[in-house]
Amino acid sequence: MFARVKPLEAIIATAEKKSLHRSLGGFQLMLFGIGCVIGTGIFVLTASGAQKAGPGLLLAFAIAGAICIVAALCYAEIASILPVAGSAYTYTYATLGELLAWTVGWSLILEYAVAASAVSVGWSGYFTGTILKEFFGIHLPIWLSAGPLMLGGAPGGLINLPALVIALLVTWLLILGTRESAWFNAVLVTVKIAALTAFVVLTLPQAELERFNPFLPAGVFGGFGTGVGAVGAAATMFFAYVGFDAVSTAAEETKNPQRNVPIGLVGSLLFCTAFYIIVSAGAVGAIGGQPIMGPDGVPWPAGSAELARQCALPEFQDRLVCSHEALAHVLRVIGFSTVGNLVGIAAFVALPSVILILLFGQTRIFFVMARDGLLPERLARVHPKWKTPYVVTAITGAVVAVAAAFLPVGKLADISNAGTLYAFAMVATAAMILRHRMPGLPRRFRAPLLWLIAPATIVGCVFLFLNLPVAAMVVLPGWGIIGLLVYFGYARARSHVGRGLTEVHEPEYADLEPDIPGIADRGRD
Repeated sequence: MFARVKPLEAIIATAEKKSLHRSLGGFQLMLFGIGCVIGTGIFVLTASGAQKAGPGLLLAFAIAGAICIVAALCYAEIASILPVAGSAYTYTYATLGELLAWTVGWSLILEYAVAASAVSVGWSGYFTGTILKEFFGIHLPIWLSAGPLMLGGAPGGLINLPALVIALLVTWLLILGTRESAWFNAVLVTVKIAALTAFVVLTLPQAELERFNPFLPAGVFGGFGTGVGAVGAAATMFFAYVGFDAVSTAAEETKNPQRNVPIGLVGSLLFCTAFYIIVSAGAVGAIGGQPIMGPDGVPWPAGSAELARQCALPEFQDRLVCSHEALAHVLRVIGFSTVGNLVGIAAFVALPSVILILLFGQTRIFFVMARDGLLPERLARVHPKWKTPYVVTAITGAVVAVAAAFLPVGKLADISNAGTLYAFAMVATAAMILRHRMPGLPRRFRAPLLWLIAPATIVGCVFLFLNLPVAAMVVLPGWGIIGLLVYFGYARARSHVGRGLTEVHEPEYADLEPDIPGIADRGRD
C-alpha cells in the first residue's frame, strides 16, 4: 500500500534538466514572500479573528506565525534537495509513497480552490463597501452582495455577485494567458505596505488601553470544535500566512541558498507577523475589538446567522467584528474616511493578484499529478491559440466562483486552513525521513535542530487543526474520502510509478509553469 515511492533520483533528474539562473538574494526573496503573504488575511479576516478572540487577536497572530516559522525551516531544507514543481505533493511522493502523496495533493486542491474563493469574498467586501458605496453612492442590496450564511434559509443574502464575477474574471484572464511580472508584483507589494503603514500611523495614536480589557474575553482555549478563543482565532488567522511556502520553490534560482532561502522564508514571516500584530493593535485600540457574546458568555460564531442578526442592530453596526472591510471601516469610524477609502482601494487593487496566484498554484498541482498518471492528462489540455491549460482552469474557476458566491469568508478560510495544516505536517514528516534515510544527501540548506523543529511543526499543525470549528474539521476527512475513492477507482491503476515508469518525461504543457512574480523567467539550455 505504501511501497510506491517515487525514486528520488528521478525527481532530481527532472530538476537537473532545467538550467536555472541563480540571481535572487535574501532581500528579494523576502519581498517575494511578503507579496505572497499579505492579502485577505489582514485586510478581511481581522473582523472574524476579533469575534473569536477579541483583543487576543494579537496573540492569535503570534501563535499562527510561530507555527509557520518552524514549518518554513522544514520547507527550506526539503526544497533545497527537491527544487521541483509540486511542492508538498512531490516531497511526500519521494518519502512516504504514492497513497499519502495523493492525499496531500488532494488536500492542496482543497487549499488552493477554497483559498481563492475566500479571497474573492474578501475582495467583494471592499468593492461593495468602498468602491460602490463610498465613491458612487450605490448600495448593492444584501441579496446580491452576500451568500446565505447558513443552510436552511438563515438570514443573509442570496448570492455574492461581486465575488462570483471577480473569480470568473480572473479565470478568464488565466485562460487568455495573463501572467504577472516582477514590476507588477513590486507595485502591489508597495501598495499593500503603504496602505497598512498609513493605517498604523493613524490608528495607534488613537489607541486606548481600556479597549484591550478584557484581553481574552473568550479565554486562550475556547473549547474543542468551537473555533473561539486565542487559539481558535489563531487557527483562522493562519490563513493570513498562506503563501509563504512559495518562497521555497525559488531555491534553484537563489544565490547562496544555504543563507538566502532561510532569510527569505523566516524574514518574510517575521516581518508579516510583527506587522500583523501592530495592525491588529491599531484596529482594536482605536475602536475596540470585543466580540459580541451569546447568552452563554461565548462569542457568536464568526459567519453565523445569529451574529448577522446582532450586527444588524444599531448598537453593533459600527463594531469591528461586524465589518466586511475591517481596516477601511476602522479609519472611517475614527474620522479618516478619505484614507479609509484609499486603504479600501489598495485592497480592491491588490487582492485579485492573490486570486491569480492561488489559481496558478491549483493548475500546477493538477499538472504534476497528471504528469504522474494520477489524473487524466486531458484535464491539462492546452488551448491551441492561447497555449494555456484552459480545461482545468475553467473547471477550477467555476468551482471557485460558486463557492465564493454562496459561502462567507470566515468559513472558507477555516476550510482552506484544514488542508494547508495537513500539507505542512506532511512536509515536516518528509524532512525528518529524508534526514534519517539519506543523511549524506547534498543539502544547500540544513534546518537547525530538525529533531525539534519538525515535531514542533507537526504538533503545532495538529494543535491548530483541533481548534478549528467542527464544520471545518469535518470537511477535510470528507474531502479525503472522496479523494480515496478517486484514487482507488482511477488513479492507482494508471499511476506511472505503479506501472514501473520511473523515468519522468515532461509533457507538452511543461513550459506552462506559472511565472513567479519577482523572479526572472525560467529558461532551458
